[in-house]
Amino acid sequence: MGRNKYFQFKQFRIEQERSAMKVGIDGVLLGAWADVNNCKTILDIGTGTGLITLMLAQRSSSKITAIEIEKNAAQEATANVAASEWSYRVDVKQASLQEYAAATMLKFDLIVSNPPFFQNSLKAGNDSRSIARHTDSLPFSVLIELVAHLLSENGRCAFVFPIQAYKEIETLTPLNGLYEIRKTLVKPTEQKAANRVLVEMSKKEAVAATDCLTIYNEDKSWTNEFKRLTHDFYLNF
Repeated sequence: MGRNKYFQFKQFRIEQERSAMKVGIDGVLLGAWADVNNCKTILDIGTGTGLITLMLAQRSSSKITAIEIEKNAAQEATANVAASEWSYRVDVKQASLQEYAAATMLKFDLIVSNPPFFQNSLKAGNDSRSIARHTDSLPFSVLIELVAHLLSENGRCAFVFPIQAYKEIETLTPLNGLYEIRKTLVKPTEQKAANRVLVEMSKKEAVAATDCLTIYNEDKSWTNEFKRLTHDFYLNF
């Protein structure tokens, strides 16, 4: 993915000069993959530039709340939302998940997050990038507990995780009354092992549907399955 000052999609533009975490495949995958059917309200935790929020706004008619702890990212997300055609139903708040959960009485039909995932590793030199990438400000245990609290009884939550991080999530979710209902293993190429997982959960136990998605062909071109998933967004698809 590019690291330019902006990233142009078919129906919106993401300015990303000030945000620590730029447009990346993980966010695009989650924004295209999350199930928005029958969702009146959506919460995006750690919205960054507002990428996932705007993808979900394009795909739905939902009222969306996007929260972001880091000041520069929150300001940039606010500007990106304001420049879109869906600004009237998207609300960006600068707050941690902990602060927001303590202050709101709302419950959400869909909660999404591309959460920080580095644990016990060297921090990035940039403070904003460290907040965006490391779990110190939002441990997985807190994320799952508060998502379960904010989710409506018939709601769903959807995440993208590195495979290694998801091993911890698998132990946390049943303890908080959340159960897998859909999972997609993401492989860089057909010959490589999956390194990401997209997972959808709800408060109701079910037999989870599992499949696999490959991003690149061996010649580094995009696979047809990736193009199908994201064709409503990328200009060249």
